[in-house]
Amino acid sequence: MVLQTRPIAFTTAIIAFFVLSIVGSIVGLPPCTCSERAVLGAVAAYAVASVAIRMVNAILTQAMIASQMSKDHAGDSKK
Repeated sequence: MVLQTRPIAFTTAIIAFFVLSIVGSIVGLPPCTCSERAVLGAVAAYAVASVAIRMVNAILTQAMIASQMSKDHAGDSKK
């Protein structure tokens, strides 16, 4: 089971945008500064989530391959 990269990274970026917007608003930043930081944070969150999900997918793929190879080798030794 491979994870879908784009939807998870996009959701992470949206959450990061709103969290950074709310924090900037609470701290008292001007709206322009608050929105710029929120957008930059969302882009960074998207990139980090995308890389992390690709790493998880690589690990899952390797585990599935290893599992299939061990099943194939176990079947060969029984013959």
